[in-house]
Amino acid sequence: MTRIGIILGSTRPGRNGEAVARWVHDIASRRDDAEYELVDIADHALPHLDEAVPPMAGVYTQPHTLAWAERIARLDGFVFVTPEYNHSIPGALKNAIDFLYAEWGDKAAGFVGYGPLGATRAVEHLRLILAELQVATVRAQAALTFATDFADHSTFRPAEASRASVEAVLDRTVAWSRALEPLRRKASA
Repeated sequence: MTRIGIILGSTRPGRNGEAVARWVHDIASRRDDAEYELVDIADHALPHLDEAVPPMAGVYTQPHTLAWAERIARLDGFVFVTPEYNHSIPGALKNAIDFLYAEWGDKAAGFVGYGPLGATRAVEHLRLILAELQVATVRAQAALTFATDFADHSTFRPAEASRASVEAVLDRTVAWSRALEPLRRKASA
């Protein structure tokens, strides 16, 4: 069965992302096309990148890096849930991505962005970062805005149309994850 990680990319106290990621996971859990798991980077307590050797070499020495690598390696694809900070992704998400290299490769990724403008600029930056790691990003994305999906800009109340956007992201992410499976199999051989 294809395994998709729904990665919560914010670690900020009081973050809106937890409600968004749980909602996305709830939608995904009702489907039977893949196994879905919520991956909260806050649960991994990754410090600033502290490996002496660049991740591309695959030589991890820190226990937190080894645990993070194991978690990401077992997944076939990802749905990143991210806010937009200063026209980009949160530093904690970038740091979590930078810890690893091969564990990301030959997998697919979709995006659920949230914020004043749906985090569309953050998602564009995330697409560039993931391209370097050989992650295939799907075109479909959900852009949740404060005007349509949050009450008082803080309480998550998704619009019905947003559910359809998330379903489209899941559809494409699962399909691409499956299509890339021969590459992952070849890389692990």
